[in-house]
Amino acid sequence: MARVAARLSTDGKQSTHPVDEVLPLPKLALYGFQHVLAFYAGAVIVPIIVGSALKLSPEQLVYLINADLFTCGIASIIQAWGIGRIGARLPLIQGVTFTAVSPMIAIGLGAGGGTAALLVIYGAVITAGIATFAFAWLPAKAFRAVMRLFPPVVTGTVITVLGVVLIPVGLNDAAGGLGSPDFGEPKNFAYAGGTMLFILVLMKLGRPFLSSIAILLGLVVGTGVAFLLGDAKFGDVAKSDWIGVTTPFHFGVPKFEWFPIVLMLIVMLITMVETTGDTYAVGDITGKEVDSETVARALRADGAATALGGVLNSFPYVAFAENVGLVRMTKVKSRFVVVAAGVFMIVLGLLPKAAAIVAAVPHGVLGGAATVMFAMVALAGIQTLGKVDLKEEKNALIVGVSLAFALLPATVPVFFTEHMDADLSSLLNSGVTLGATAAIVLNLIFNGPAKDDAHGAAPEEGAKALAGAEVDTAPGSGAPAEGVVADAVPATVPAQAPAAAPATEKAGDADPSPSPSSS
Repeated sequence: MARVAARLSTDGKQSTHPVDEVLPLPKLALYGFQHVLAFYAGAVIVPIIVGSALKLSPEQLVYLINADLFTCGIASIIQAWGIGRIGARLPLIQGVTFTAVSPMIAIGLGAGGGTAALLVIYGAVITAGIATFAFAWLPAKAFRAVMRLFPPVVTGTVITVLGVVLIPVGLNDAAGGLGSPDFGEPKNFAYAGGTMLFILVLMKLGRPFLSSIAILLGLVVGTGVAFLLGDAKFGDVAKSDWIGVTTPFHFGVPKFEWFPIVLMLIVMLITMVETTGDTYAVGDITGKEVDSETVARALRADGAATALGGVLNSFPYVAFAENVGLVRMTKVKSRFVVVAAGVFMIVLGLLPKAAAIVAAVPHGVLGGAATVMFAMVALAGIQTLGKVDLKEEKNALIVGVSLAFALLPATVPVFFTEHMDADLSSLLNSGVTLGATAAIVLNLIFNGPAKDDAHGAAPEEGAKALAGAEVDTAPGSGAPAEGVVADAVPATVPAQAPAAAPATEKAGDADPSPSPSSS
């Protein structure tokens, strides 16, 4: 097995879990950069969409992108490394949530557009971030009561919805990117198909190390081929500045208005469901036990990052589902890979030229890789739903109807754009919002809140699949290496309903307040 660093967890014990594995520096750099490329398009698309809708100048748009990357890096380090009881200490990348796009545009246009609109948006973002941060510090009993709303049938459905909603985003990139002059041209699909085929061949036939960086190699090779054929342009690199420093409140002092704040608070409620689902999903993938305190730490990181985003001219942050799919594909579970990715993002945020190089990856190439990853996100949700008894008609209805609601905005967009109040549309015109809301409401109707001990452990077979030994399995080997080193977690993996204290907690450690779990 690769070298494992003996690290002291928050309760004073040594941790030899794969999540806490410190890889050699070259591997950390490669795997970290792969995460950056995997999430790059999703990270920059939000400031591009919002900035374009608000009629910002090209210079202001570039500043928004650099500010976003810089804050993404800081937020990801907080989430993966952890600061005290803030951060899940799992391989979770933080990125700007798509859920906030429509509400932010509605807020901005209502404020008249331009940089004046950004000030109103940032006031709402800062307030919502502080509120989320405060919520995650609720006393243990109160927080666990809230977590009872998110049993496996809800979190599994939400993760599946995320993947299903994101797949069309990848396919649009594969077609050349929405709004591009060559959208839908066969050459774009050729680049996407070639990139996807290259990745799949590496995953099937490549050695363990090559398999683990298949996404990175696919993007590099695809971009190289596109450059040779004249379809990858690096002209913007020469035009970009060498250094671009993000400063707090660059566009002015934020404005705090009640309706934008209420709208952003609702957005953060949805992102909390997303982060909760992603945290449990990556816990399942890595074999790391996730309890209510882990979720609370992840949400605190979300809140802190969102408030920081408003200060540093960025937007609300959430655990990025795209990178959960990448962790599943590569089986590289070390959270320090995400820390390395965070360092890369900070550098990209300070070096516009470096960011311009990464931005030169053609849409078709990016779409081919993204579609594979988004499909893996959906699969992570399906894996979580494997813990649910879908033979029970009520559970099957929760999943099926929620998926139907999630597809409504993409299938009948005219309903939201022409037959609904603009403010209401800005909130509901999102597959994730509708799907997550439907899952929570339907679960409450059919099942009610989960009991404290509901779904306390996965079925024995599922637990074995998730907690299989990994002592001699190299990352990315293709073997089912989704488990943990012996003694790292209990013999059974807790399901998503965060019930009582973890099974590994010693009697002497019992405390009515949540204590940080081992990391």
